[in-house]
Amino acid sequence: MSFQILNRTVASVLAIVLSSTISWAADQEKLDRLYGQLQDADPAGARRVARDIEMEWSKSGSPAMDLLLKRGTDALEAGDMEAAIGHFTALTDHAPDFAEGWHRRAVAYARAEMFGPAVADLERTLTLEPRHFEAIAALGAILGEIDRFDLAVEAFERVLAIHPHHAEVTETLENLGSRAGGADL
Repeated sequence: MSFQILNRTVASVLAIVLSSTISWAADQEKLDRLYGQLQDADPAGARRVARDIEMEWSKSGSPAMDLLLKRGTDALEAGDMEAAIGHFTALTDHAPDFAEGWHRRAVAYARAEMFGPAVADLERTLTLEPRHFEAIAALGAILGEIDRFDLAVEAFERVLAIHPHHAEVTETLENLGSRAGGADL
C-alpha cells in the first residue's frame, strides 16, 4: 500500500515537472519569436512587440509571486522604495529564477540610490535573461549616474542591438553625445 502511494506521488511530481518544463520551453520559444520581431519592426511595431516581451517577462507562473510583483510595483510607483524592496525581496527569495523580480528590485534599489545592490540584482537579471533590454538600460543609467559614461554608452548600444527603436535609450545616447561635445565618449 505505501508503495502505491509513493508511486502516485512520484508520478504526480514528474507530471508537474514535465508540464512546467514544457511550459518553460513554450515561453522561451515565444520570447525568441518576439525578440526576432523586435529586430524587424518599425518604431510603432517595436513599441507593441516590446510591450509583449515585457508582458512575458512579468509572468512568474505563480499567483502568489504575481501578487508580490504587483504589490512591489504598486509601491515602486507610489514612491515607497522601502516597501517595494521588501516585496521584491520576498519575490526573489521565493522565486529566485524569475528574472523580472530581480529587475524590479534593482529599479527600486537604484531609485533609493543604493547602486551596489542594484547592480548586483541587474547582474542576476541578465544571468537569467541576457536579452532583458530594460535591465541593460537600467545598468546604463546607473553607470551614467556614477560618471562611467564610456560603460554607459556600451550598455545603451547593447540595448539598441536588441531593441533598435528604444526611444529612451536613443534619447539618452544623444544627450550623452551632446554633453561630451560630440567627442568620442
